[in-house]
Amino acid sequence: MKYGIAYFPSKQIQDEVNSYRKRYDSHYALIPPHLTLKESFTADDAEIESLIPELKKIANETDPFNITINKVSSFAPISNTIYLKINPSPELQTLFDKLHSGKFSDDADHPFVPHITLAQDLVDQEYSDVFGSLKMKKYDLGDEVDRFQLLYQLDNGSWTVYETFVFGKEFV
Repeated sequence: MKYGIAYFPSKQIQDEVNSYRKRYDSHYALIPPHLTLKESFTADDAEIESLIPELKKIANETDPFNITINKVSSFAPISNTIYLKINPSPELQTLFDKLHSGKFSDDADHPFVPHITLAQDLVDQEYSDVFGSLKMKKYDLGDEVDRFQLLYQLDNGSWTVYETFVFGKEFV
């Protein structure tokens, strides 16, 4: 089964992102707005059960931290994906690194670019129009990251939460 690890932002940010995603993101119906912390990976039930204590440990050792978003960016020319760029922070990088070391394989296909997708799979002309208009808009969004979710993919391609891991000391 396919799994992934993500952070789901506050309702305010999700509402802002969904105002674009419902028109411009081919994956709108498959997963809510999110920050991917670990790309999809394949694991069986036994492997997942062995990873859960490690995910709890990572969450327990992580203090909540804030993220800020001030601009729109794009992965062009590699892909016509438009996203809200999350400003890099040491805390976010550390969390990403922990999810790609130890019991977790370092299987990242790309360098870590913290972002929340607004649009993807656009044809060139639509990409240019949408990106041009979004670049002119001002963003001043912030959020507290205090948890992450282990997700799994259903047969229809949609993603759902398997388990949530809250930061700070918890009973394991």
